[in-house]
Amino acid sequence: MFDFHGDVLIEDEFLRDGLQNESRLFSIDEKLGFLAALEAAGLRRIQVGSFVHPKRVPQMADTDALFERIEPQPGIVYTALVLNRAGLERALAVGVKHLSISVSASETHSRKNTNKSVDEARAAIVPTIETALGAGVAVRAGIQSALGCGFEGRVDPGTVVAIARSFSALGVSEINIADTAGLANPRQVFDLCTRLRGEIDPAVQLSLHLHDTRGLGLANMVAGLQAGVRIFDAALGGLGGCPFVPGATGNIATEDAAFACEQMGLDTGIDWQALRAPVAAAEALLERTLPARTSHVPPPPWDRTEEKVT
Repeated sequence: MFDFHGDVLIEDEFLRDGLQNESRLFSIDEKLGFLAALEAAGLRRIQVGSFVHPKRVPQMADTDALFERIEPQPGIVYTALVLNRAGLERALAVGVKHLSISVSASETHSRKNTNKSVDEARAAIVPTIETALGAGVAVRAGIQSALGCGFEGRVDPGTVVAIARSFSALGVSEINIADTAGLANPRQVFDLCTRLRGEIDPAVQLSLHLHDTRGLGLANMVAGLQAGVRIFDAALGGLGGCPFVPGATGNIATEDAAFACEQMGLDTGIDWQALRAPVAAAEALLERTLPARTSHVPPPPWDRTEEKVT
C-alpha cells in the first residue's frame, strides 16, 4: 500500500494563496522577510505572488515590485500565477522564469474567477501558454476546481481529462490538479491521478494543490503519493483560500506536509522545524492562530535535540 520512496517537491504558496484572502495587506518588506525564511528552511520552489488585476485581488498588487527586489538563491525556483495574457506580459517584464497558468473545470468558478466560461477560458489560455513557452518560461498548467466545485458540487472527471490532454499536447512540463474548494477525498484523488497518468504524455509531471477545508488534506496527499504524484502545493502555517469560493479555507501546511513525508521516508529537503518561527511571526501579524499542526505541538521524541547531561 505504501510502496513509495524518493524525493518529493513541495511548492510553498504562502505569499500567494496564503495572503490573497487576507484583509491585512502585507508590505513588500514583510513578504521578503517570509521569503527569506522559506529559503532558509530549504524550500526549492516558492510561489511569490500572482499577476492578476489589483482591484480583484489587492493583496497581489505589488507582485511586480516584489519580483524586482528578489535576490535569487541557487537551487530555488521563484514562480507566480497568471490567468491571462495581460498577466503574462507583466510576468515577462520582470523576468519570471516559471509560471503557473490555470483555468477552471467548473463553469461557475470560471466565470467568478475570470469572467469567462470554461470553453472561453481554455481558448484564451492556449496562446498565453504558447507565448510563455516560446519565451523560454517553464509552464505548469493548472486545472482549478478539478476535484469539486464550491458552487456546483461534483465536477465531471471527463472535463478534467480533456483539459489535461490539451495542456499535455501544448508541451507544458507539469499539470497541476487543484482541489480549490477542499472537497476531495483520498479515493477520488487516487482515481483521478491514476486516470490522468494514463491520458497525458509520460514526460509531463502531475502535481496536486490540496486544501484542508474538511480535514482530508494530508490524507489526499498520501493518496496522491500512492498514485505516483511527487509534487505538492502547500502554504506556511496552512494559510490560504480562494477569494471567489465560499468556505474554501487553508492549504495543507508546508511544515505538516514536510513532516509527514519525512516520517514516511520521503525526502523534501525542508527543515520543517525551521518553519516554526515564521509561522509565529505570521500569527502575530494576523492576530490569530494558524491551522498548521506541527508548529503548535512538540516534535516527536526522536526528533528533539536535547543537551546531554554530563
